[in-house]
Amino acid sequence: MDFSLTDEHLMIAKSAKDFAKREIYPTIKERDVKGQYDNDVIKKMGKEGFLGLCIPKEYGGQGFDYISLGLISLEFEKIDTSARVVISVHTALNCLTLLQWGNEEQKKKHLIPLAKGEKIGAFGLTEPNAGSDVLGIQTKAKKDGDCYILNGEKTWISLADTADQFIIFAYTDESKKSKGISAFIIERNLKGIKTSSICGKLGVRAGNTGSVSMQDVKVPKENLLGKEGDGFKIAMSALDNGRYTVASGAVGIIEACLEISVKYAKEREVLGKEIGKQQLVQQMIAKMVSARDIGRLLTYNVGYLKNVGKRNTRETSLAKWVNCNSAFESAHDALQILGAYGYSNEFDIERHFRNARGALIYEGTREIHTILQAEYALGYREDKPLECPLPVHYYNS
Repeated sequence: MDFSLTDEHLMIAKSAKDFAKREIYPTIKERDVKGQYDNDVIKKMGKEGFLGLCIPKEYGGQGFDYISLGLISLEFEKIDTSARVVISVHTALNCLTLLQWGNEEQKKKHLIPLAKGEKIGAFGLTEPNAGSDVLGIQTKAKKDGDCYILNGEKTWISLADTADQFIIFAYTDESKKSKGISAFIIERNLKGIKTSSICGKLGVRAGNTGSVSMQDVKVPKENLLGKEGDGFKIAMSALDNGRYTVASGAVGIIEACLEISVKYAKEREVLGKEIGKQQLVQQMIAKMVSARDIGRLLTYNVGYLKNVGKRNTRETSLAKWVNCNSAFESAHDALQILGAYGYSNEFDIERHFRNARGALIYEGTREIHTILQAEYALGYREDKPLECPLPVHYYNS
């Protein structure tokens, strides 16, 4: 198995890196302090083609592969998590879900403008009383002639206040449990939809997070994604895509922490000696090097499996679990190396430290992923062939 990056991959990674440094980094510290969300950044990401990077050209995308998706996630999060979240939510959770489960009419109507960056998409699964327990959702969808009437509330929804379209999960038959959940494409302009922001977050302050309230929202039956009862399967497949971008982004935080730590350790002197000469500092830096290389390999493996159309739930879970733990530990160690400077926002470490903590919760808590890995090892859980796989990788050339 060859994990070396192609010239195309390197070009995409450089393009994302240059964009992040040019368009995101100059204002990120101020926006993080003020909790300001910049919708213009998303528009620019769309114009550059990042929002539809791995969507086929026939549906408005750029036609690159899934490893490319991981690479831009890494480069964006290396600057700030809020930028990677846009890729995770709009591209991975929304666009790839439409590509995987949508019919031709839905792809042409809904996917094309999203892939072109003309519209923004979000993903609504989490509720006030349902996070890790997906079956605990309380949103209901009742069939009414040519429509479904939706009632419920979603929370901790990224891009809630800026999205033009949502993929929403609701019970159409609660008695069937996991087989009674369905997925719907819901446009913001439908009557009965309200969104509100969540303020006071520990991290990802420059990203928009909010709630979506639905009161007697009439959704056309043609906006049912898949069949009635497919919702749970659709949600789980979407999470495989979202978790991949989170795992890839976590490597970006590790790399940022490593680079800042190395630079500081070579410049800072204590008692006439670079602190980089101290073994305990070297130990923390060496751990970051290990985490970076392991993290890259784990995400490249997932990208490869996606490219060849193989089930990757276990591998994606492992990458998300390991990399997010490592990102938080790397930020923790980097803060220790920088000391008081790391504790202030003069350096980027304190922002990465706060941002990295959230990834241990969203897209599956570290505890959920621990259980998943144990159940795979014990034989309590196994991957079945994908019922509706993503298209096998396609390259732009």
